[in-house]
Amino acid sequence: MAKMEHNLHLSAVDKDWWRGAVIYQIYPRSFQDSNSDGIGDLIGIAQRMEYVASLGVDAIWISPFFTSPMKDFGYDVSDYCDVDPMFGTLADFDVLVEAAHHHGLKVMIDLVLSHTSDQHPWFIESKSSRSNSKADWYVWADPKPDGTPPNNWLSIFGGPAWHWHAGRQQYYLHNFLTEQPDLNFHNTDVQDALLDVTRFWLDRGVDGFRLDTINFYYADKDLRDNPALPPEQRNDTIAPSVNPYNHQEHLYSKNQPENIAFLKRFRALLDEYPAAACVGEVGDAQRGLELLGAYTSGPEMVHMCYAFEFLSKTKLDAARVAEVFAELDVVGQDGWPCWAFSNHDVMRHSTRWELPPAAERLFATLLMCLRGSVCLYQGEELGLSEADVAFEDLQDPYGITFWPDFKGRDGCRTPMVWEMSNQNGGFSEGYPWLPVSHEHLNHAVSVQESEPGSLLHHYRNAIAFRAEHPALTKGSHGGVQANGDVLHFTREYDGQTLYCAFNMSDTPSLHQMPKGTWQVIGQELGSASASPQGQLHFGPWQVCLAKKQD
Repeated sequence: MAKMEHNLHLSAVDKDWWRGAVIYQIYPRSFQDSNSDGIGDLIGIAQRMEYVASLGVDAIWISPFFTSPMKDFGYDVSDYCDVDPMFGTLADFDVLVEAAHHHGLKVMIDLVLSHTSDQHPWFIESKSSRSNSKADWYVWADPKPDGTPPNNWLSIFGGPAWHWHAGRQQYYLHNFLTEQPDLNFHNTDVQDALLDVTRFWLDRGVDGFRLDTINFYYADKDLRDNPALPPEQRNDTIAPSVNPYNHQEHLYSKNQPENIAFLKRFRALLDEYPAAACVGEVGDAQRGLELLGAYTSGPEMVHMCYAFEFLSKTKLDAARVAEVFAELDVVGQDGWPCWAFSNHDVMRHSTRWELPPAAERLFATLLMCLRGSVCLYQGEELGLSEADVAFEDLQDPYGITFWPDFKGRDGCRTPMVWEMSNQNGGFSEGYPWLPVSHEHLNHAVSVQESEPGSLLHHYRNAIAFRAEHPALTKGSHGGVQANGDVLHFTREYDGQTLYCAFNMSDTPSLHQMPKGTWQVIGQELGSASASPQGQLHFGPWQVCLAKKQD
């Protein structure tokens, strides 16, 4: 599609569609295989677009499908402007975009800007000498006098963040796998090249981007050592506890102040396309919410970000949710969060938090009532648990490195289950790249479609409820508070005030409605009714949703 036609098309679209949107994440390897090779692909996604649209979501986010050696399953990009043959072709991508737009869905794709594959032509040229045109496109550094790496930085995937290159007689930085060298954002030519990539996809019809590791773009120019992090301040939000990465305060290897200027350049480009939007992934165990606030506060910054507060192992109770929003009110009051409970990098939340079916319903409803936008991960709406993948079936290098203390990310990446008719759940007629969990088959889409009370239908009802109430999509929060096991808050927008309360426990609870006249709504979500005296007698994992009457 020509840029002018694209812009004319988008000019009729609400430029703020992203605010309060529900975004459905698709992991392409595991969504739908259309050619029986055992790997999901772009045409498979297009074939399932009607299902995605039936959920009532606003957009899809597709994890990387670019040309890649697949050392980190697409997050090691060797060509930003083409499709890896295992997923199809650029023409297939155009079909996908057309199918999504036909069903009223926006398309967001995953941009991995902080690093490339070591097979990318940029890196191949950069490593060839110290004097070529791309010699400083990556973070290269001389060794210390004793030959050791230039500083103490560690890789998220384990071990030093530096790898020796014999040809250049220098080390290069890799915050992730050795095969994922970090780009040097201090070089404006690098920034320009990445913005050209962004424009390529915008001109091709995408509506926005998910920005991988948005706080990793810059490294400290002086390559100073990171300080040690006291044991009491460590947590396993970003990396598993067995990874020494948690032993450092990553003061210089990421989160650099120069990042703000690049994000402004990125946003300025998106603003040339009236309805383009982006969501950034903030990977930091100590400053996640602070960075979320800094990166999203103001019209010149990115639209929204998500941190890992709700993606951690820490069980999400009423006190924890209230604590997160209290901190966000301090460090990011003017920003815009995007909340998720599951994604392709963490254990599925139904297993992570050991949720019974009633709790899964409450969390679905809660997610749709929080201020911000929402990301749902494929299969979350089916209540899929973390799959148990045997060591011999593992694909994830992260899990292979730290097995058995950390089993990696394959357990949340197993194929989507569409039907019970075969052992592959309708995902593929071939041998799947990861085994389909037999436990998942009973939760297949075809099974839940025929059950009016299924979790799948509950998600549809919760998403529809959110869409019907502007106070939930665009409104302000009126004090997120915990009263014992009950989390409660108000949402307000354009004269509409909603009251939301959640008994986040498996025991009954008594709670008092706020003063005023309230009409209970959301009965399709199991909303509790108050007594004439305004008392709520909550059953386990029950919610109350009410609208204030004039």
